[in-house]
Amino acid sequence: MRGMLHPRFRFAGLPGPARIPALLAALTCLLLAPPAISSAAAAAAAAPQPPAAGDASAELAQIETYLNAIHTLKAHFLQVAPDGAVSEGTAWLERPGRVRFQYAPPSPFLLVAGDGFVVFHDSSLGQNSTVPLGSTPLGILLARHVRLSGPVQVTSVRHLPGEVEITLHRRASPADGSLTLVFSTDPLTLRQWTVTDAQHQRTTVTLENAVTGERFNPDLFNVASPGGIPAGSGD
Repeated sequence: MRGMLHPRFRFAGLPGPARIPALLAALTCLLLAPPAISSAAAAAAAAPQPPAAGDASAELAQIETYLNAIHTLKAHFLQVAPDGAVSEGTAWLERPGRVRFQYAPPSPFLLVAGDGFVVFHDSSLGQNSTVPLGSTPLGILLARHVRLSGPVQVTSVRHLPGEVEITLHRRASPADGSLTLVFSTDPLTLRQWTVTDAQHQRTTVTLENAVTGERFNPDLFNVASPGGIPAGSGD
């Protein structure tokens, strides 16, 4: 259950390739994907079309209301990388703008978001990599007010037994990739998300045993020292 994928990305300003687990790729692929198609017409042709106006507006409004009602959430997560590798850990979320993904040992990886930034920490290298929170899909879910319109375009609403699945992308860069959110419907609960990058690689994160409404140690979201807080200190 704890096999890890170690893709490599090169960040501007870093001395060399930074090792980042697939969850981080899932959260940042819209930022790190190759440049969008330069032709606006080509990009528009490649983008999926949104559902017809009015078809899903009430349902999307309900989902917005649900997401905006979540102020804190703690859950166990399971991640499936594009190559099928599976890993796990604990996630803490506090809106607006804070999240922590702590991988279970022996993984050295950690993701912390706070103060407008996402920090990737690799304890085996003693290395941090930082990107703006607003440049990642995390920015959509951690916003002070979640909106599934405006700069975000919903391209699909799909119903399965006991579930509703919505797919969206950033309206300004649809060719970069998409984010699919899966909710259980009774009651409405965020259960899973999948990020599909520009190369159609899919990374899926499933939340389990989610608990909302708890108070967390604010140091869990300390981006200045992301590796200084031990796992479990938010319990």
